[in-house]
Amino acid sequence: MKKRLLIIAWVMLTPLTFHLSPLYAQCGIENTAFKSGEFLGYDLYFNWKFVWVKVGTASMSTVKSRHQGQPAFRCSLITRGNDKLDNVFVMRDTLLCYTDMDLAPLYFRKGAREGSRYYVDELWYSYPKGNCHLKTHAISSSGDHSWKEMEYKDCIYDMMSIYLRARNFDASKLKEGDKIPLPIADATKIANSWLKFGGTTTLKMKNSNDKYRCLVFSFIEREDGENHELIRFYVTDDKNHLPVRLDMFLSFGSAKAYLTGFKGLRNPMESKVY
Repeated sequence: MKKRLLIIAWVMLTPLTFHLSPLYAQCGIENTAFKSGEFLGYDLYFNWKFVWVKVGTASMSTVKSRHQGQPAFRCSLITRGNDKLDNVFVMRDTLLCYTDMDLAPLYFRKGAREGSRYYVDELWYSYPKGNCHLKTHAISSSGDHSWKEMEYKDCIYDMMSIYLRARNFDASKLKEGDKIPLPIADATKIANSWLKFGGTTTLKMKNSNDKYRCLVFSFIEREDGENHELIRFYVTDDKNHLPVRLDMFLSFGSAKAYLTGFKGLRNPMESKVY
C-alpha cells in the first residue's frame, strides 16, 4: 500500500455524470475540464522532526495525440524525489496513459523505482460487447514477466485515466460523508477503494498568499480487513477541478504536495479568493 501512495495522490475524484462514447459505452465521459497543452507543477514536502522539508517535485502534462491511428489524449506524470527524500524512500516514477477523446482508457504504463526496487506495470484496454477487457503485463524487480487477461461488466480505470475522468465530475449533489466507489487496476489486482466527501473549505497555499475555495475528499483503501485513509486532497471548486494540495499519510510520517504552477488551463480559475 505505502509504495503506491505518492502516485495514488494524483488519482482524483470519480465523476458523477457520464457521457456515452459510441465505441466504449459508459466508460467515456464528456471532457469540459481541460484541453491539450495543460501543464501542472507541484512541490513535495515531508514532515521531518516537526519541520516540513521540501523533498521533491512532480509534473503532469496532457496533450492531444494518437493511439493506434485514432485521436487520443496522452497524459504523463513524472515524480522525482531529491537527496533528502532518498535518505528515507527513493522515488523515481514515470506514468503514461492514453485515452480516447471521451476519456475512455486505452493504455497505461508505470515505470517506477520505489525504494530499492524497479518495476513496470502495463494495461491494455478493449471493450468487447460493452464489457471492459484488460490485458496486463508486469515486470518485477527481479526481471520476471507476468501476463493476465480479465474482463468486467463494469468500467475499470488506472491511476492516470481516473484522474482525467475525475476532472469532469459534478459534486453539486454530494453531501458531506458521501462515499463513491473507485475501481482502479494495476497489473496484478483491482483495488478495493473509494472516496469520501469531506465538504468545502478555503485553503491558503504554502509560500504564497494565494487562497482557493476547495472541495475536500479522502481516498480510502481497504487492506487486510481494515480501512486506511491514504490521502486527503483539496481540489478547486470550479470547472478546472485542479488539485491544489494533497495530504498523504505514510507509514513513516506525513507528506504534502502543493500546486506551484500551471499553464494552458481550459477554464478561468474562478475558485481563487482575492
